[in-house]
Amino acid sequence: MQNKKYFYGFVVLLLLNQSCVLQNPKNLIDVYSSEGYKLVWNDEFNQDGPPNPANWGYEKGFVRNEELQWYQPENAFCKDGKLIIEGRKEQKPNPLYVEGSNDWRKKPKNITYTSACIITKGLQSWQYGRFEMRGKIDISDGLWPAFWTLGLKGHWPANGEIDIMEYYEGKLLANIASLGANKKPKWFSNTKSITELGGKKWAASFHVWRMDWDSEAISLSVDGLLLNRTLLKDLKNDDGSDFHPFKQQHYLLLNLAMGGMNGGPLNDTKFPNRMEVDYVRVYQK
Repeated sequence: MQNKKYFYGFVVLLLLNQSCVLQNPKNLIDVYSSEGYKLVWNDEFNQDGPPNPANWGYEKGFVRNEELQWYQPENAFCKDGKLIIEGRKEQKPNPLYVEGSNDWRKKPKNITYTSACIITKGLQSWQYGRFEMRGKIDISDGLWPAFWTLGLKGHWPANGEIDIMEYYEGKLLANIASLGANKKPKWFSNTKSITELGGKKWAASFHVWRMDWDSEAISLSVDGLLLNRTLLKDLKNDDGSDFHPFKQQHYLLLNLAMGGMNGGPLNDTKFPNRMEVDYVRVYQK
């Protein structure tokens, strides 16, 4: 019994220490350095105004998944050391509108929601490493925030997708996708209930999402909790080619989407709404 008491005390101290490390950015850099990782790229978002153009470009318009928002650069800005991606309820004419069209992008006469998706494509990309984002997400109905990667070469899903952080309809997701034999995406996914994590109280705080990616496997975690580990040998495209989507460079995306195929109805969600990011960092050995 006495040994058990010491053991449980050690576990509590270990967890408290891990929590302190995760909340202190300098501690993380020091710890990772001791593991052989070097910080090779980062954005701390310390300069007020638009995101650094040397690091980030923008997706524009209606982009994917029949989502409700129109992506525009002005919804992404840095303030007080944070990147803010803001979802807004605002009406403006849809420049793609075509009367009678069944295309989801051209069908609505007006844009009713706007947001932003910032990407490092054409500016920054990496193969392998430890990728990390400290951020805070809103879990209101219909919101679909994400921190993810796409491969530079090939068309989706043959280029590979990694969802380091994705949230919708009460679930935190950690997903990896490549091309399946049926020419559709082959998903390796895991989810965690937000209720199980702590619900609104959990969502009110900042958390650290991390990917460890090497030549053997991809591991996705939040606050040190492993959500998904998938071997690269299982992620090769099933199209008979020798091309492997996770043995190439990937670029990063940060976005706040709404509705669409997975986001769900917005119901009474209030706007403007925000996804906040403290930093994004990439380490390599």
